[in-house]
Amino acid sequence: MNRTESTSIFDKGLNPVLQASITFGGVIVFILVAKLIKLTGLIYVPDRFPWITAASFLLLFAMFNSVFSLSAENMLKYWGRSIYSYLGLAFASGVAAYFFSAMSIDEAGSYRWIYIVLTIGYLVFLGMMAFMRQIVEFAQREEWNHPRIRRGRGRKNGGTQDNNESEE
Repeated sequence: MNRTESTSIFDKGLNPVLQASITFGGVIVFILVAKLIKLTGLIYVPDRFPWITAASFLLLFAMFNSVFSLSAENMLKYWGRSIYSYLGLAFASGVAAYFFSAMSIDEAGSYRWIYIVLTIGYLVFLGMMAFMRQIVEFAQREEWNHPRIRRGRGRKNGGTQDNNESEE
């Protein structure tokens, strides 16, 4: 079976706005499930759990969005949409965490710093992916189809001259 199209989700490239929407949906689902578990009394769920969930899903978005940036056709356009999506997701998940926990980000503890670290980490992830993409594009522009032929030319010319001189 010979397929010319790749079915990998990483090859298709996912819209950053869609990624942020799916991630925000995950935040809401996890917070609601935690609230349901807390109401039933099955296990103890801390009041700060919505903030934990928001920060966790921000990290998840940062990692996957950075990886998906490798398959983007126009990196700058993708980055612009990604950063706006990240900011929107951070704001929306923060608002959701505030309303579900009834705590501000300062009352919840060190989550202000966690948000700052995640944001800096996200920008570092994007930078690493851009650097990796440049390396891969540079490597693909080189002649990798026949590396022995390219190396052999130098030897062949040098060896030919040496052989010609010794034969004379």
